[in-house]
Amino acid sequence: MTTEATTTAPPPATSTSPTARQTWTRARGILLALLILLAAGLVLAALRSGDRHGRLDPRSADPHGSRAVAALLTDRHVSSRVVTGLDAARAAAGPDTTLLVAVPDLLTHDQQSRLRAATAGTGGRTVLVAPGTPSLDRLAPGVTVDTAPGFDTVLAPGCTLPAARRAGPAELGDGIRYSTAVRADSCYPSDGLPTLLRIPQAAHGDTVVLGAPDILFNNRLDQQGNASLALQLLGSRPHLVWYLPSLDDASAPDSGERGFFDLLPSGWLWGTLQLFIAAALAALWRARRFGPLVPEKLPVAIRASETTEGRARLYRKVNARDRAATALRSATRTRLAPLVGIPTAQAHTPEALLPALSARLDGGAQPLHDLLFGPPPGDDAALVSLADRLDALEREVRRP
Repeated sequence: MTTEATTTAPPPATSTSPTARQTWTRARGILLALLILLAAGLVLAALRSGDRHGRLDPRSADPHGSRAVAALLTDRHVSSRVVTGLDAARAAAGPDTTLLVAVPDLLTHDQQSRLRAATAGTGGRTVLVAPGTPSLDRLAPGVTVDTAPGFDTVLAPGCTLPAARRAGPAELGDGIRYSTAVRADSCYPSDGLPTLLRIPQAAHGDTVVLGAPDILFNNRLDQQGNASLALQLLGSRPHLVWYLPSLDDASAPDSGERGFFDLLPSGWLWGTLQLFIAAALAALWRARRFGPLVPEKLPVAIRASETTEGRARLYRKVNARDRAATALRSATRTRLAPLVGIPTAQAHTPEALLPALSARLDGGAQPLHDLLFGPPPGDDAALVSLADRLDALEREVRRP
């Protein structure tokens, strides 16, 4: 009588790697959030760049450009030209020239000092448009910024300066207010503090500190006495030089190549640091332990073989052969200890377990030490061999 031995094919291996669909499902929310942030940044950058495009440029017809006042000055036979470098601005200084510095705070300390040295004592006029604390110490010593804002947009002259009295009320109230410790014509006061200063210099020259650029804008020139005030401040000399400071000015001492982080405003760097700190605190909060683990009854019974296979797959995925070998050896030692008369508490002590095993098997202690307490296997084949040898050892000990 012949019998056929039937074998059951092992189940196909299940891949634990996520599929492309699963990866997309998990990542699409993050990608959507990044796209929204990117689009919002581009929109804000476009809006801000539109507001700043051609600002105070006598060639620009944009609302915040100054083409209109430059055209009116040309009709009054005042020549206008634009420079973007410090060397050209210093060379243009002279008794018959008005030098308008559009954004003084963009200049470095060295550039401000050099510009001040070039214009002092020439007999010309220097007009500083909305200078702040970074530039006043060098370009207009003795003048300080008042941090309290004003509330009136249109201000009366409030001084004896002929240009201001002829112009009448002008829109300077939404600019910067100043305090001065030097002799100066203080005009257009807001709550007692001037928004326009004319500081006399040597050789009949002077420096004009203009708290707001509104009177020079194309879209504000026809309001109040803005046009009259602008023409008188900028047309007192036959030549007008518009100095529009540029970030790529070769005269800047730090004009060398700068990295990405050097171009970021300091506020962005501090904000990023705060976000990192908040993320670290959130991770610490979420990762803190609430106490020992509490066993919970599962709604279904899971076979031990499935749990073993699942843990084995995890070990194999991360190449954790050391932990797998440690688990196999620990379990074998725990089962062998009672069989050779050793308490379970001493099952993992070589000095107690190995002599008892050697006496039971009549073998050397060194092979048993390498098998039960040796180093982790170097590859998967060595791990499988270790498991087979542990099984063979346990069967031999159990043999009557």
